[in-house]
Amino acid sequence: MNDLETLRTTLLPDEPTQDVVDRSRHRLQNHLLGGRRKRVRPLAIGAGLVAAAAAVAVVVATLPGTPPPQAPPPQAVAPVYLGPQVLLAAATVAERTQVGTGKYWHTTTKVGKQTWEYWTTTDGQEWYRDENHNGKLRLLPRARPIRINGDDDVTLSTILTLPPDPAALRNWLVDGLTRNHYPAGQLDMAVLQSLIDLVSVVPSPPAVRAAAFRAIAAYPGVRPLDDRSVRLPGGGRLVVDPKTGQVDGSSVFIGPDGKPVTNGNGDTFAVSGEWTDDLPK
Repeated sequence: MNDLETLRTTLLPDEPTQDVVDRSRHRLQNHLLGGRRKRVRPLAIGAGLVAAAAAVAVVVATLPGTPPPQAPPPQAVAPVYLGPQVLLAAATVAERTQVGTGKYWHTTTKVGKQTWEYWTTTDGQEWYRDENHNGKLRLLPRARPIRINGDDDVTLSTILTLPPDPAALRNWLVDGLTRNHYPAGQLDMAVLQSLIDLVSVVPSPPAVRAAAFRAIAAYPGVRPLDDRSVRLPGGGRLVVDPKTGQVDGSSVFIGPDGKPVTNGNGDTFAVSGEWTDDLPK
């Protein structure tokens, strides 16, 4: 096999016609003859041969019947929503976190310039403080029920027995709200509010908090605001620290219409909860 045939075999995946071969040979001969007629140094002659071979390579590579390489078509990229990811990250951390300890479950609710707080023991004793009584701590005559599913007998002990599975937890909430004749058109938002309560104002055990975070993340319409905040269906806002699995604050009270509950000035409610061993002086 001569040099031309070797070059042709390397550059063409398919066997070219004899006419193509003849034209290529003729062009190569013209380049070689032209180089011989010129008085140039041997190094220049060598460079001319390389250039001639490159020229032939270009000619052969672009002959008819050999399509140029095509760029790969652009790949469709699905949008990535960070909202569910923030909640799922918080769920993973929450289920690995040890149960908090303390004598009192302390919740704080803020809206506008108003703040009120509750301290509740596991046996149902409860203290209350707000700004309407000069910040004075008051012992309530009876414990408030935790109305996450419409029942009046849900206590802290009940919360400890809730299912640690997102679907089972949601079903438990739906069953209770339905049993208490909650309107069907408002049921979905009521379940969402109960799930938010379980990760914010209720001392849920780690597995239950994780299940609630995952159930919230599964709601259509959950979208990111930033790396700590998500937009809830209806326009509510949930602020979560994905490193600790704690809710830092949010407009977490959702009305029956799916909109955040506000006061007369349009301020949304923000809540937080934690265990503590101390009552305020």
